[in-house]
Amino acid sequence: MDLTLPLLAVGAFFAGTVDAVVGGGGLIQIPLLFSTFPQASPGTLFGTNKLASVLGTTSAAVQYSRRLSIPWRAAAPAALAAAAGSWLGARTVVLFPPAALRPLILILLTAVAAYTFIRKDFGAHHQRLADASREQRIAVTIGAAVGFYDGFFGPGTGSFLIFLFIRFLGMDFLHASVSAKIINVATNLAAIGVFVAHGEVFWQVAAIMGACNLLGSRLGTALALRHGTTFIRKAFLLVVVVLILRFSFDTFLA
Repeated sequence: MDLTLPLLAVGAFFAGTVDAVVGGGGLIQIPLLFSTFPQASPGTLFGTNKLASVLGTTSAAVQYSRRLSIPWRAAAPAALAAAAGSWLGARTVVLFPPAALRPLILILLTAVAAYTFIRKDFGAHHQRLADASREQRIAVTIGAAVGFYDGFFGPGTGSFLIFLFIRFLGMDFLHASVSAKIINVATNLAAIGVFVAHGEVFWQVAAIMGACNLLGSRLGTALALRHGTTFIRKAFLLVVVVLILRFSFDTFLA
């Protein structure tokens, strides 16, 4: 009995759950796809991952928007910039392998984890910047940079967005998480456009994983809204630590 699709479905469900709370769904889906289809090109697997993720990410953004006041002043321009960055990043995947980024990403993730752990009040309060134009400039810079990374590589995108929105835009974990979801929708759609145009998607696999990712996303969103900022902070630290371990293994042991 071939258990390939059931295993991918279960993985996508858990990826959707985690991603809806703090991002990091790619940490589950991408290694799962690479181990299942070792002969496939990276572009095909990244494209399949994006297509499988976009339903869950969109669902999370919609569910959050029904319960929270969305910081559109920052989220909207960041999403536009992120879409452009993601499109460029996805185009770059075709040119050279993204694995070269692993050591740098490992350093950044370690810094994020240390800063969040030391600052006990980090992300506990939602206090927007008073200067609207400055807020938009920062949001566009964050969106473009992280959007490029998401299109090019992907794992940890949501975690980076949440950290940067809290650190530089004064959001709490809950509002940073919903803003990250809006931007992830934009980056996923932009990257999907590139991968689909190059014919690099496993459609059947993406459809099955996308449906399960959607179900997991609904569970993750409900947990985040119910338990709030403290829960998201703990989940954020857990996901970042797992990302560090994964990147350490891939960089030094694989």
